[in-house]
Amino acid sequence: MRTEFRLSGSGGQGILLAGIVLSEAAIIEDLNVVQTQSYGPEARGGSSKAEVVISDTDIDYPKNTDPDFLLALTADAYKTYGPAQGGGIIIVDSSVTLDPAIKAKTVALPIIETAVKTGKEIVTNIVALGVIVGLSKIVKQESIEKAVLGRVPKGTTDLNVAALKAGFELAAQVK
Repeated sequence: MRTEFRLSGSGGQGILLAGIVLSEAAIIEDLNVVQTQSYGPEARGGSSKAEVVISDTDIDYPKNTDPDFLLALTADAYKTYGPAQGGGIIIVDSSVTLDPAIKAKTVALPIIETAVKTGKEIVTNIVALGVIVGLSKIVKQESIEKAVLGRVPKGTTDLNVAALKAGFELAAQVK
């Protein structure tokens, strides 16, 4: 089993942290994992990407070749990575206008709006993690929650757990 994830958005959305947390959840379950990241020179607003490869066997090649899951939280991320998406699933925020030329299965969910309703837009990445884990079933919900709680600032645990659960609920709505 080799599963590839590409998480993309803009600086300030917590994409890199989401990649790290997803990786740590896989490690909790004794899976092999490689995580890479890249971001633009801007502190906020520039492009941001994290790639995660999770496998139950050795990982011979650490890069994504054809992601099974693409998260695109911005229109720019969708336009950049969506056209190259092969057979995997694209998860976009519902604010992104879909391109009919992109043929990969695409799921549009109100990830950012859900984060705001949960308490703060800053937990968009945690809502997205709930969606990703809920759809992929790559790790148990308990493992991703443990990984989230190991990374979020003290005093924000309730907010982040609520955001993660909201992401699971969004994923459960996908047919």
